Amino acid sequence: MDKLFENYSLKNHNTFGIDVNARYYYEFSAAEEIVYFLKENPVSGIKKLILGSGSNIVFTQDFEGIVIHPKIRGVQIVEETTEYVLLKIGAGEVWDNFVNYCCKKNYGGVENLSLIPGMVGASPVQNIGAYGVEAKDVIEEVEAVNIETQKIEKFKNKDCKFEYRNSVFKNELKGKYIVTYVTYKLSKKPVLNTSYGKIQEELKNCKNINITSIRDAIINIRNRKLPDPEKIGNAGSFFKNPIVDSKKTQELKKDFPNIVSYKISETKDKIAAGWLIEQCGLKGKNFGKVGTYKDQALVIVNYGDATGKDVFNLAKDIQQKVYDKFGLALNMEVNIV
Repeated sequence: MDKLFENYSLKNHNTFGIDVNARYYYEFSAAEEIVYFLKENPVSGIKKLILGSGSNIVFTQDFEGIVIHPKIRGVQIVEETTEYVLLKIGAGEVWDNFVNYCCKKNYGGVENLSLIPGMVGASPVQNIGAYGVEAKDVIEEVEAVNIETQKIEKFKNKDCKFEYRNSVFKNELKGKYIVTYVTYKLSKKPVLNTSYGKIQEELKNCKNINITSIRDAIINIRNRKLPDPEKIGNAGSFFKNPIVDSKKTQELKKDFPNIVSYKISETKDKIAAGWLIEQCGLKGKNFGKVGTYKDQALVIVNYGDATGKDVFNLAKDIQQKVYDKFGLALNMEVNIV
C-alpha cells in the first residue's frame, strides 16, 4: 500500500542521522502504485528525490520537494539453466539480504558485495562495487518508471552506461526515472574472486573456499574497518578512489614510495583514497560534531547532532588537503542534497 506524508522527518531515513524534513514523502510497494500516483499527482514542477535507505546521502538542508521511497519486495526467477539463473529483485529489497539469499543458493557473482548498505534499487544507480566486483558485472536489466510519461521502461546493461560508481541514472537521466526492479545474471558455477590481498589474508586458514566463505571473510573485514551506522552516523566510503594514468602513479611514487595503488588496465591505476587522507594526518580526527573514523580515514562520521553542512564542510576540507599534498582531486561518492 502506498502512503503520502507532509512535512516528514528524514532523520531515520539517512544513515548519517541528519535531522531534516521533506515537504512531501511518498512510499509505494508496487510499480502500479507509483504509476497511478504520478498520473494523479503531476510533480513536474516540484523537486524530486528517489530515496532508498539513505546510506549514500548527506542532507545539507530541508528538502523542499517530494521524496519518493520504493518499498517493492520480492525475488522472481526469470530464467534458469545449468549455467546461470536470472533473478528479478524488487527495488525495495535490502541489498545484503539479496546477497545472503544468493550465497545460500550458491548463486555466484555478488558475494564480494556483501554487507554494502542500501537497497537493491540503488545498485544500478551507483554501480555499487567492492573488492574487485561491481554491480555492472551482474546486472542484466533495470526496470524503471519514467516520471514524465508514467511509462514503465526497461534498460539493458549497455543502456545503463556503467562506469566506476556511476551510471546513466546519475547523469542525463538523474531524477527522471524511478527504479522498480533489477534483474541479475548469477552463475551456478561461480568463478571466485579473491584477488584483493585482504580477502586472501582473511581466508589463509580456510580449507574450502567458496562463495559463502568469501562472504564471511568480507563481512569480517568490513565489520572491523567500518562503523555501524546504527551506533555512529556515517555513509561508508565518502570519496571515490582516484583513477589516474599509470605515468602519474609512477611520478607520485618518487615522492611517496609507499602509495597504495591498484592497476585496473594497462594505462590506468586506482589510488586508495583512504591512504591519501591518512597521509594528510586526518585519520581518526575529531572536529567537534564530525570527524573521520578511527579505523578508516575514508569514512566521515557524525559524532552527534551534526548538520549536513558540518559534514559537507569537513569533506571539502579533506579534498583541499589531499589536493595540496598530492595534486589529486578526490570526488565525493556520497550524494550531497
